[in-house]
Amino acid sequence: MEFKHISVLYDECIEGLNIKADGIYVDGTLGGGGHAEGICQRLNEKGILIGIDRDRDALAAAEKRLAKYECKKIFVQSNYSDIKQVLEDLNISKIDGALLDLGVSSFQLDNPERGFSYMNKAPLDMRMSQDDKFTAYDVVNTYSEAELEEIIKKYGEERWAKRIAKFIVDRRRKGNLETTEDLVDVIKGAIPKAARRDGPHPAKRTFQAIRIEVNDELGQLERAVTEFLDVLGEGGRFCVITFHSLEDRIVKDIINKRVNPCTCPKEFPVCVCGKVGDISKKSGKPILPTEEEIEENPRSRSAKLRIAEKL
Repeated sequence: MEFKHISVLYDECIEGLNIKADGIYVDGTLGGGGHAEGICQRLNEKGILIGIDRDRDALAAAEKRLAKYECKKIFVQSNYSDIKQVLEDLNISKIDGALLDLGVSSFQLDNPERGFSYMNKAPLDMRMSQDDKFTAYDVVNTYSEAELEEIIKKYGEERWAKRIAKFIVDRRRKGNLETTEDLVDVIKGAIPKAARRDGPHPAKRTFQAIRIEVNDELGQLERAVTEFLDVLGEGGRFCVITFHSLEDRIVKDIINKRVNPCTCPKEFPVCVCGKVGDISKKSGKPILPTEEEIEENPRSRSAKLRIAEKL
């Protein structure tokens, strides 16, 4: 299957990175290399692109796509949250910019074998990296009813989380759920028919929640945002595209704390703690896709871009 992915907020990201031709840039979620291609187009032979992805197929597709560009390209199979270790292994201390696109790639969504989609019958997988052992099958078939309710409610923001969790556990008494189709059938049974008439596919939020749990996406993101901001050189830019409120909240909160780390009580007239911010926000409110982009790529609808610069 060909690796296809439409890069979300492409122009906004490339402009936001403020790319220097001889700089060092990291695409921490390389995917098929769409954003990375925009970076490579603006680098000369002294410039360096470091592409990181957990997915072997993504790295292979991006390496092929970017081969024609003159900059130095380094491809690393790793988790973006391990950015400090990746750079240490490469003997690089500071970078000039970095990008994270937290959306699931179209390739992964549309490849039935990966188990991300509720539209195709596939094994319950949902791993970003094929080398990981823990899968959606483990979540669905081994978590307690209370654990399932918690992650579906927290990560999926699903109002029917309690019923869905109960229905999953009830269904397990007849045998384990093996496929995405099995799970979709249970979710449809749990959500009242009237509530399924409008809005997104009834399984969308639960599948999102299980995917986040399988890949520890929010835990990895919290660590990653901090570490990427740490490794930026002076004037370096960091662009992050999120796709749901939990991700955006993490990014926003960490950036705000780095902009203003003061720990003094609010009633103090002046700061006495001496803590000074080391980044500035280049986008106050998040940057959203245009109506034209949403029409061309409906998956961009919930995207939000935040940009920070190292002082």
